[in-house]
Amino acid sequence: MFVSTKWLQEYVDLSGVTPEELAKLITKAGIEVEGVNNLSDGIKNVVVGYVMEREQHPEADKLSKCTVDVGEEQPVQIICGAPNVAKGQKVIVAKIGAVLPGNFKIKKAKLRGEVSEGMICSLQELGVEGKVVGKEFLNGIFVLPNDAEVGADALEVLHRDDAVLELGLTPNRADCLNMIGVAYEVAAILDKDVKLPAVATEESGSADFINVSVESKEDAPYYSAKLVKGVKVGPSPLWMQARLMSAGIRPINNIVDITNYILIEYGQPLHAFDNNKLNSKQIIVRHAKSNEKITTLDGEERILQPHHLVIATEKEAVAIAGVMGGQSTEVDENTVDVLIESAVFKGQTVRQTSKDLGLRSESSARFEKGIDPSRTYSASERAAQLMAELAGGTVVEGTVVANHIVNEAPEVSVSVNKINNVLGTSIDADTVKDIFRRLRLEAKQDGELFTVTVPSRRGDITIEEDLVEEVGRMYGYDHIPATLPTGVASRGQLTVYQAKRRRARQFLQHAGLFEAVTYSLTSNSKVKRFALETGDAKPVRLSLPMSEERSELRFSLVPHLLDAVAYNVARKEENVQLFETGSVFLTLENNELPREEEYLAGALTGAWLQHAWQGEKKAVDFYVVKGILDGLFNELGLSEKISYVASKKEDLHPGRTASILVNNEEIGFIGQVHPVTQKEWDIKETYVFQLSLAKLFNTEIDDILYNAIPRFPAMNRDMALVVDSTVFAGDILSTIRQAGGKLLKEAIIFDLYEGDKMEAGKKSVAFSLTYFDPERTLTDEEVTKAHQKVLKAVEETHSAQLRG
Repeated sequence: MFVSTKWLQEYVDLSGVTPEELAKLITKAGIEVEGVNNLSDGIKNVVVGYVMEREQHPEADKLSKCTVDVGEEQPVQIICGAPNVAKGQKVIVAKIGAVLPGNFKIKKAKLRGEVSEGMICSLQELGVEGKVVGKEFLNGIFVLPNDAEVGADALEVLHRDDAVLELGLTPNRADCLNMIGVAYEVAAILDKDVKLPAVATEESGSADFINVSVESKEDAPYYSAKLVKGVKVGPSPLWMQARLMSAGIRPINNIVDITNYILIEYGQPLHAFDNNKLNSKQIIVRHAKSNEKITTLDGEERILQPHHLVIATEKEAVAIAGVMGGQSTEVDENTVDVLIESAVFKGQTVRQTSKDLGLRSESSARFEKGIDPSRTYSASERAAQLMAELAGGTVVEGTVVANHIVNEAPEVSVSVNKINNVLGTSIDADTVKDIFRRLRLEAKQDGELFTVTVPSRRGDITIEEDLVEEVGRMYGYDHIPATLPTGVASRGQLTVYQAKRRRARQFLQHAGLFEAVTYSLTSNSKVKRFALETGDAKPVRLSLPMSEERSELRFSLVPHLLDAVAYNVARKEENVQLFETGSVFLTLENNELPREEEYLAGALTGAWLQHAWQGEKKAVDFYVVKGILDGLFNELGLSEKISYVASKKEDLHPGRTASILVNNEEIGFIGQVHPVTQKEWDIKETYVFQLSLAKLFNTEIDDILYNAIPRFPAMNRDMALVVDSTVFAGDILSTIRQAGGKLLKEAIIFDLYEGDKMEAGKKSVAFSLTYFDPERTLTDEEVTKAHQKVLKAVEETHSAQLRG
């Protein structure tokens, strides 16, 4: 909201308060002033001039040679390039020595051999934005009224000796979207009176000029129509144009400008119909018909829907309620009779219509946030008065009104104790009462309790906390004492889940993987691929996706990690190691919202280890990825609870894939991407893993037990077992650990051989076993006995034989 301080002065006495001081006071009271624009800053020696003669420049087709009276003894010659300069005009002249915005200094000059002693200015050259300049002057100089005094200060004539405050209003403060509302606010801050505009119109005729019927009383609880006859459409007076431009509105003509002026002054949107173009004595406020069309004032054809509200005659829609009028009844230079619409439209209806049509206006913005219905009638009367004064019209007696508003002023109560408890102050009841007086809030006092009757202009006051805020900001936030919080304070820290997730991410980063962040949205062709859970779940599809590639919520992180791998490989980055923690969205039954669960996934391809100096090179394979995961599980204290089981999964290599189990519950998988799938993504041999973090992190961890450094030596035994190729080494290892008893402390696999020296269908697996007793030194006989027990167990369980 842009507020002209000269305009504001008409409602509140601002004497002794500079615009900068006023901006600070308003900001302290809770409404941020984002800037103060002194319109005359940087401008000097600009006067009103009179073009006595104008002729073509002898050496330039687009230049004019003008003789201009600037109020001095002799006229001056000015070369002007504006296409609209003409003899007999009153214009803005920057004399020699003048300074324009941007520190642009005017000097005596020669243009194509002709002397120029100054410059005839456009409004833009005085710092006015082009978007608010009247269209007739947009590409040329500004022509002043004939009654402007030659030689007078042009800034005063143009009403540019003003300062404009830019208010940064929050959505709840719609009461300050107009000059009267700002006046109430400033009057409360300064403890001054508010002078409202005097409305007095001379009327003639009768009120049978129109009949109004409202079909949707909920969407349009109030509608009024007032007729002004015999107007003469032309430019607005300069003071009105200046005020509209300072508010960011382009002047058009006196009739339209008056409706915009009332919009800024009262906050009440009005619309002016050309009554003769209506060609009807019937106004109907109704919902649009399906696919009904209307051409709005901006020249665009709009297609309406049944939930849109329109103003119509019995023949056609002539305006979109609260948004924009129709072109068919537009006021133009031939308009004689004007019908003024002043109404209250439901904010939600206007907002939806504006959104559907992609059409926002100053009018719709105010209806959306809420207007003061008590001003609707007086705004119409004020507009009619101005049309009579500035356009020579005659106001027809009476106003046709359809009023369905229930006038019930809400009451809100608050106690002094509540105010002080919230603000941390010691304000007494008399101070609170005085603040309500300054705010012009009618308050009944019962001891320490105040009951406020909320005026219709303050729709933001609905609960007692709103009254506490009003008292606080008027009392002054800078007067509220600074105190430390009281009560029990707790140190901020990560949850157990968050701490584990951070450890997991840090471990993978330290292991050499790079963290990736991919889209949560995927395509229908990828949504179920590499998923841990699918079943009969249906993906959640967006109603308005940005593209088909980003149309559904993902079930898995792996497809987009493979996209990232393919992207890098295509750009000659062949060694790629990525991981991601992110959410997947698993649908539930009964069309409920999807269950969001966090997964950890990785994708690795190319070389894992390259030492050029030592000639050492290691490609990514199944065991590299498994080793990374084993390290992660060890970091989380879950090594003893994790197991791997060979499995077959879609899109994964059938011989190089395993399910990952915690306490025999599947939490994820590890494996090589199937060669067919690799070809689909145009990547080389790639390994992936995916884990459910919820299942992983919610697993209980055994307490860590510390043992003393052993004083007795351990004894090692190695053995190579020949078994069927179908026997898993992990199963053999489990059997060894169970049979080894309390003396067996460690058993590991250190070799696997399948070759031409082995019998067909057989393989050799070598194990290293460590035996140890913390209380004594073991004898060779004890170790041999324990070892024989292990050999017997693997022979019976897996038909294993010692390799000779």
